[in-house]
Amino acid sequence: MLWREHTVYRERSGGMVIRGEHVQRWLSLAPAGGRGEVLVRAGRILDGGTTAPARSEAVVPLSAGTGELAATCRRLLAEAAADTVRVAPGRAASGRTDRPRRSGRPRGPRSSVRRSARGRHTRFSSWVIIACVAGVIALYAYSAYGEAAQG
Repeated sequence: MLWREHTVYRERSGGMVIRGEHVQRWLSLAPAGGRGEVLVRAGRILDGGTTAPARSEAVVPLSAGTGELAATCRRLLAEAAADTVRVAPGRAASGRTDRPRRSGRPRGPRSSVRRSARGRHTRFSSWVIIACVAGVIALYAYSAYGEAAQG
């Protein structure tokens, strides 16, 4: 288990995000480009509750098992924590630079050029990730409350 207090939700892209507000970190599991691979990303949660861009990421094959996946998650979260310590004290907490924003074109709705021909269909690997997360939650609930109901 990574954190006792966490929030799990699904991204629009089909991946899962786990937020640990008390440790100011987030972890994302999403289908990678190849079949049977998961893209794991980790980053910080800023003061206002918004997520900073990913500090580190790795691709893990699903065939590696949950032990290697958990080890990769822990390593990426440790790297994200180490990056927080290395931030210069004079820099803003939000991670923004002093450069002015570009105002080349007005911000408006983006075109759907990047969408694939498949549309918004959920891939098999997304369902595998969802099933694994649901299984972990069910196992935790059983271990925490199952013994109390029997004893």
